Amino acid sequence: MMVGEPTTLVFVYNAADGVFAAIGDAVHKVVSPDTYPCSLCAITYGALRMRPEWRAYLRSLPYPARFLHRREFARAYPGVAVPLPAILLDPGNDDPRILVDAGTLDGVGDVEALIGALDAALDRA
Repeated sequence: MMVGEPTTLVFVYNAADGVFAAIGDAVHKVVSPDTYPCSLCAITYGALRMRPEWRAYLRSLPYPARFLHRREFARAYPGVAVPLPAILLDPGNDDPRILVDAGTLDGVGDVEALIGALDAALDRA
């Protein structure tokens, strides 16, 4: 992101990007959901697509959203190391800061609880 760009919410999945990774993730979530490594993915996506209530919530937010996988995040934000998954706030003129950390995401059980956690974090931002 270049200096002067608008504030953006950055959702970083603890998953690989690409078609084959997406297929493997879909199978993993169905076959062994307890061992799936990305709680953000597991909460916000069904086997194949984003949950409608999450999509509607994202559209209601005052910031644009950017979605990145592990390697995409590392390329877009070199030098920024955070445990994944994570939700960050990127002000566009400085390093992003964590809004919802991996531990919180791992403890959130459903979309409603995730929305509550993100709303609370945005209120503190």
